[in-house]
Order: sequence, then structure tokens, then C-alpha cells
Amino acid sequence: MSRISRPLVTTLSTLALAAAGLTVTTGSAHAASCSQGYLPLPDPACTPGALNPDVTQDTIDSTICVSGWTATVRPPTSYTNALKKKQIAEYGYSDTSLSDYEEDHFVPLELGGAPRSEENLWPEPHSGDGTSSQKDSVENKLKKAVCAGDVSLSDAQNAIITDWTTALSDLGLS
Repeated sequence: MSRISRPLVTTLSTLALAAAGLTVTTGSAHAASCSQGYLPLPDPACTPGALNPDVTQDTIDSTICVSGWTATVRPPTSYTNALKKKQIAEYGYSDTSLSDYEEDHFVPLELGGAPRSEENLWPEPHSGDGTSSQKDSVENKLKKAVCAGDVSLSDAQNAIITDWTTALSDLGLS
């Protein structure tokens, strides 16, 4: 499956569930086994991304664009470390050392990602192609662009979800 089709697949899956009379919840999106085949992106079936409803284009000046705001919503390490251990197993990583991964928000907190949703958290490797530190750099540039009014919040969120490795170039920021 092409990574470009990610948002469409997520939208279609949500619509299909709604048509079947089912509701999408913030519970675990994790299957018994998640694929590493999407790296450096998470498996979209396990980690499709989730948004914080408190962060909108209208609220960015009192949320993500305030220095230190993410610290007010970041979950404690006791929560993320327990989840990281569980998800390392679900992703089938042979390296099970917690220190070799960042329990990362797929849609980052600084772009309005859901802080505690398992649909938005995944064990991102520190090594390999497209590392967690490289993604952090993209996230910081996108936040600056959103707060400067150069890019809308929704465009930045969609670019991250589609493929963070091309998000800056897709938005003309590279």
C-alpha cells in the first residue's frame, strides 16, 4: 500500500465503521501484530494518528504557540514507558531495549496531537532511516510555520500523517 494513501485509508476505514453502525473510539488501535514495513512511519492500522480536540486553528495562540504549553499536556513517563514496552512487542522489534526507542506522538503535541491516545503513540526507533531526531526537527519547523501563519494547522497535521519525511517539501518549507 502506498504511504500517500494513508489519510484516505484512515478516512475510508472510519466511514466504513460508521456505515456499519460502529463508533470510532480513543481506545487501543493496536492489533496483535503491527508491521515494521512502513518505517520510518508507524503502521497505519496500529497508529493512524489522533488529534487533541482542544487544539484548533482558533486556539493555537493559547495552546501550541505558547512556549511550554506541551509540557502541560505531555503524559508522564510512567504511562509512556509502559505503553512503549507493550508496543515494542506489538511491532515485533527484535531489539526490545526501551532506550532504543522514543514513545513518539505520531501527530506531535506541538501540532495538536492527542497526548494519551494509543492511536497517536508508537515506539519510534532512534536508529535506521528516518530517525526520531529527524522527525523532531520536522515537527519544530512545522510548528514555527503554523505559529507564524505560513501554514494552517490542518495542513501541517495532514502533512505529518501523510508522510513526515516529505512534509516540509510538500508544504513548500524545505
